[in-house]
Amino acid sequence: MRTSGLLLMLTIALMLGACSPNNVKEAKEWEKYFTKYKLEGCFMLFDNGQGTFRVYNIDRAKERFTPASTFKIFNSLVGLQTGVISDTNMVIKWDSVTRSHEAWNHDLTMGQAFRASSVPYYQEVARRIGRDTMQRWLDSIQYGNRKIGRIDSFWLDNSLQISPDEELGFVKRLYFGQLPFQKRAQELVCGVMLQEETPQYKLAYKTGWGTVGKKQIGWVAGWIEENLHPSFFVLNFETEDPKLDLRAVRNEILRGILAEEGFFKGKK
Repeated sequence: MRTSGLLLMLTIALMLGACSPNNVKEAKEWEKYFTKYKLEGCFMLFDNGQGTFRVYNIDRAKERFTPASTFKIFNSLVGLQTGVISDTNMVIKWDSVTRSHEAWNHDLTMGQAFRASSVPYYQEVARRIGRDTMQRWLDSIQYGNRKIGRIDSFWLDNSLQISPDEELGFVKRLYFGQLPFQKRAQELVCGVMLQEETPQYKLAYKTGWGTVGKKQIGWVAGWIEENLHPSFFVLNFETEDPKLDLRAVRNEILRGILAEEGFFKGKK
């Protein structure tokens, strides 16, 4: 590999790790959101304008976990970059296998599949990308531990792992178009991540829900923008409670912390 290529990979690796000891402040007051449901977790919030982090549980923020469906961000980027996905309207036909998520049991566009977090759609995308191409992009981005097991399940079966800190660095670079993918690919993925848009704010993210043994791993990674000022966040937690409504809890913690920090009012 040429020296310039090595320097590019090193730069990306350094940028994907978001925390540095000089700009991190512990947010102990966020602990209540996790103790309410007896969760082991962390939350990271990076104010891009101020260049400061607030983090609850920084030790966990540097541990790696299965990315689960947050990997759909990366999978979409590689699919668009390679032409495996032509655009957000590209349809993959339903394979006629009935699954527990009704939204998956249809022909879906890429945009629909991303928002419904369709595992079958993105498994097919990964198969079409292929192991070698996927590995090259994992290596070039330095995405987590970069490990592939089965090509259609490695982001679900705990082969691939990434830390909340690395996730935050990844979505930050995506927002600013700083990843080594085509500008169009990054813009399209940012577009499908947009969940809410009001006169006061834009909220964009991807959720994830993984299973490792008895543990369920919850994720949310993205950004909130007010007055053209983005702040980036990552929520990660685990539970062994099979009755916990993980989707509702994930949303409650995200919105609770952001509201506590003054977001959703258009004053940031």
